[in-house]
This record gives sequence, structure tokens and C-alpha cells, in this order.
Amino acid sequence: MDAWLTEWGVTLGVGALITFMIFIVWDLARRSDAGKFGTIILYVGLAMGIVGFLIKVIITYMLERAGV
Repeated sequence: MDAWLTEWGVTLGVGALITFMIFIVWDLARRSDAGKFGTIILYVGLAMGIVGFLIKVIITYMLERAGV
């Protein structure tokens, strides 16, 4: 039960944090008058972090499935 709660808590917690960071980046781009290109760059930076988290989840799943 504890391992399940920890795994899902981290996954849902990071998901909620990512959602909050999307709002933060949108607000930052709006307040700083970043323009279209600046906003895209901000979201690309955020997307790289999201992709890194997803890759970690996929690699963990593949390793657990392989029995390592």
C-alpha cells in the first residue's frame, strides 16, 4: 500500500505541478510582453522538463517489466 501510494502520489503531484507551471509560464509571458517567439521559447523550456519526466516514467516501466 505504501509503495502504491508513493508512486501515484509522486505521479499526480508532479502532474499537478506541471499544470501549475503552465499557468506560471503563461502569466510570465503575458506580464513581460514576451511576444510570440518569447512565449514559444518559454514553453519549449517547460516542455523539455515535461518530456524528461515522461522519459523517466517510461524507462522505469520498461526496467520493471524486464525484471531488472
